[in-house]
Amino acid sequence: MNKIIAALALSFVTMTSFGQSSPHDLQFDKLASRWDEAIPLGNGLLGALIWQKDDHLRFSLDRADLWDMRPMKGLHRKEFSYQWVIGQVAKKDYAPVQQLLDAPYDKEPAPSKIPGGALEFDTRNWGAVQSVHLTLSNALCEVKWANGATLKTFVDAAQPTGWFRFEHVNADLAPQLLAPKYQGAVKNAGDPVGGDDLSRLGYQQGTIQQNGNSINYHQQGWNGFTYDINVRWKKVNATTIEGVWSISSQFPGSAVNELATKVTARAAAGNFNKSLQEHSSWWQKFWSKSALHVPDTLLEKQWYLEQYKFGAAARKDAPPISLQAVWTADNGRIAPWKGDYHHDLNTQLSYWPAYSANHLEEAMGYLNHLEKNKANYQRYTKMYFGTEGLAVPGVTTLDGTEMGGWIQYSLSPTVSSWLAQHYYLQWRYSMDRQLLKTKVYPWFKSTAVFLENITIKNAEGHRQLKISSSPEINDNSLEAWFPQNTNYDLALMKFTFSKAAELASELGLSAEAARWKKIFNEFDDFALTANNELMFAPTMAYNQSHRHFSHMMAIHPLGLVKWEDGDRAQSIIRNSIHLTDSLGPDYWCGYSYSWMANLKARAKDGDGAAGDLRIFARAFCSINSFHLNGDQTKSGLSKFQYRPFTLEGNFAFAAGLQEMLLQSYAGFIEIMPAVPGNWKDASFENLRAEGAFLLSAHRDGGQVAEVKIVAEKGGRTRLKLPFKTFFAASNKGFVIKNEGDGFLELTAKPGAVLVLKNGYE
Repeated sequence: MNKIIAALALSFVTMTSFGQSSPHDLQFDKLASRWDEAIPLGNGLLGALIWQKDDHLRFSLDRADLWDMRPMKGLHRKEFSYQWVIGQVAKKDYAPVQQLLDAPYDKEPAPSKIPGGALEFDTRNWGAVQSVHLTLSNALCEVKWANGATLKTFVDAAQPTGWFRFEHVNADLAPQLLAPKYQGAVKNAGDPVGGDDLSRLGYQQGTIQQNGNSINYHQQGWNGFTYDINVRWKKVNATTIEGVWSISSQFPGSAVNELATKVTARAAAGNFNKSLQEHSSWWQKFWSKSALHVPDTLLEKQWYLEQYKFGAAARKDAPPISLQAVWTADNGRIAPWKGDYHHDLNTQLSYWPAYSANHLEEAMGYLNHLEKNKANYQRYTKMYFGTEGLAVPGVTTLDGTEMGGWIQYSLSPTVSSWLAQHYYLQWRYSMDRQLLKTKVYPWFKSTAVFLENITIKNAEGHRQLKISSSPEINDNSLEAWFPQNTNYDLALMKFTFSKAAELASELGLSAEAARWKKIFNEFDDFALTANNELMFAPTMAYNQSHRHFSHMMAIHPLGLVKWEDGDRAQSIIRNSIHLTDSLGPDYWCGYSYSWMANLKARAKDGDGAAGDLRIFARAFCSINSFHLNGDQTKSGLSKFQYRPFTLEGNFAFAAGLQEMLLQSYAGFIEIMPAVPGNWKDASFENLRAEGAFLLSAHRDGGQVAEVKIVAEKGGRTRLKLPFKTFFAASNKGFVIKNEGDGFLELTAKPGAVLVLKNGYE
């Protein structure tokens, strides 16, 4: 077995062995002293952050559906109308729009995600912490103190519970259950980034009651919403205690959730070790889905940490990943940007890595959420746009209700188009025809109907929006609106109609396919400078450093302008990236570096992609791997030096590394299309390609040595040969046709397996 196969095997076995540590783990010699550096645990529904507040061990507890769902005050009025906004833009009287549709988001504390509470343990007499270790293989956190006391804790991967076990302690040790400070003087208000004080929500402080070795906290929120946190514990022996906690929520008019007290009582009938074993089995299955090894230890470790956070934050039957997912700020304040769902970038980037990393089951939580809220989106579409079809607000609550904010993105007409790409990716990577028929195509069709209804033909006969924008370009000013399609809106609309036609054809709906293709052909080309650089809009070149690469949507993620299309496309891609780089990262966030790495990977620039990923991991992440948006090194990598925590940059990082190792968006599979020249050895296992093919490959001494392809659903694909000569070392169910131009056409039965090896000419 050569060294690269051995390295991958070691990495893969380490990550899937029960309780085994690895170089990717989080390991510290002390507990974090702030919440955004804490050890993160989660299961998509519940989350915990393990840290030290003052001289107490603290568990910050969270649940994904803890929400204040009050309507945004002052938003829903007669002026809440797309046509009214168009009129105000035409009159160049934009101040009323800012005041009525944007300002409420900043002024009002809710709607908002809210925190749960906390557990604290008095550890003052235990001496200094000697080690803190998060084992990624089974998501177990262990803390050891100088006096020999040990904590083991995890959030159960498959049950709505969290567990803790203290060994070598006085067994009279008891947790203290603490409530968020919903009462008190207001010191911070009108600050969506830093977060308003929780006391602005106006709640009465909840009740905390203890009954023996059980404590329950009951909190009333807005309009009948309530939640409970329950913790119960028991002595195992004279020096060991273990306990379990849970959070339950209740929304009026919705199905009743099982109370936390019942959940913990049932769990406590078992024990810590039994639950840990079942929990570890879930994580073992998760880690078996994919693995990789690259000769850059910083990037490899960060990728495994991102995969871990994805496994901790995403489930098919839980709310999707919001800005902070299950790790809402524990600082007495509302989370940055209200912890909400931002669909102008944040939710989308959070799911980028799911597809090729082979985590389609967890990714379904995103689509399930969108499907659940579809009727609410249709209400909004009629209310704001005054038409049929499907639009989605760019900033929403848990149930998809609009929240306002800068309306160029918070009320953008192309949000449902970007969300449609995730439906498309779920279909292309799974080839689930039932999903295509019942969810994917209906979403595209409704979005296409909506866009057909609100677009017009201009004097040149091209279809366009009456007013168009590019997220956050020119901020929330009159100048943020353009009389022509921006490249952002244009890319999303062209993507919608192109893929709607493709999917309709796949389903045999020829008339509908022809309709969507006709409309697609009515759109103009992308706006370019004389130097083949993508512009914001026909009247505005890319002329400023900006965090959102909205002008390059056509390159990535949408893949409408492909490197594989030839010289002109390559010129557009190369020059657009170069211009963006040359104007500098002054106003980039961490996620900008992650996104740029994906763009450079599409441009086959492995060195550039790896360089941007290294900057992200080194300068824009907390010690626990959380993306903090600003340059934490203060070394000129961005003028943003703040630290609001959001997750999209983390997951876009993972997608970027995957994009360097495997691409399949252009109609064929390409192995290691964008690895740096000095990466002589690299490997991956079970990365997923479009068409539901699973790929494993290793590169040895600068050459791809072996490729394994598993056809999950069967069907046809094309492979760009990563070697000059090859032979099939094993073939079970594939028909191979050598096209003679460096490509193989592969036709497979379901479950077919093919192993190709380098002939080393």
